Amino acid sequence: MKKTLILAIFFLSILPAQAQIFSGDKVINNPNFDMQRWSWGYFLGFNTYDLNFDYKDYSANPSTGKDFSVDRTIGFNVGLVGNLRLSDHLDLRLEPGVSFNRINFQFWKADGDTFREINSTYVHVPLLLKFSTTRINNFKPFVVGGVSTSLNLSSNENNPEDNYEGQFRMTTNSYYYEIGFGIDLYLYYFKFTPSIRGVFAINDELVRDDNDPASMYTGNVDKMSSRGLFLNFTFQ
Repeated sequence: MKKTLILAIFFLSILPAQAQIFSGDKVINNPNFDMQRWSWGYFLGFNTYDLNFDYKDYSANPSTGKDFSVDRTIGFNVGLVGNLRLSDHLDLRLEPGVSFNRINFQFWKADGDTFREINSTYVHVPLLLKFSTTRINNFKPFVVGGVSTSLNLSSNENNPEDNYEGQFRMTTNSYYYEIGFGIDLYLYYFKFTPSIRGVFAINDELVRDDNDPASMYTGNVDKMSSRGLFLNFTFQ
């Protein structure tokens, strides 16, 4: 449901481009915008995060094969954009920002306190390559991909309490690869860009329970990594 809502917002945002295609409008806005060596902007957007678990023993929970049930919610993104033009169809982008999100999940195996609400604030820094098509009237589709790192300000990594005291802990630093697509829309005064991007963690982000290697909460987890879907609206 959350992903469907994000996709719906994205497609609604590109309706002006579709209208321009079929209306035959030939008025070119900001014709020299992409000739700049450097350009700057900012973005606002939404995100939804998930946690992907790899288990040592999938038979521990025969009904689902999983120890955790994860519920995604919609969060908020804000940040800056720095764009370096490399060629007519290739740009290098740095998009440092902050994202706020919440993940709810529950341990199936554990008794007692099994629900966790993880409110996270990430300082997220992607370095991306943007591959664009040739501009058509006032719009230009593109795909984007790259790598990123983030600082989880709410990780609890150094908290001496663990899940037995109700504290779920994640690593402070995480690393990702990202891939997505979008459309540049050239308006009269600025360029507006709606885009969707998938974000996938590379490293293991789970901090195990220190006092019990066979912990019912973390003992069966081989790797835990976050993944997210970002819908951003960029203004340049």
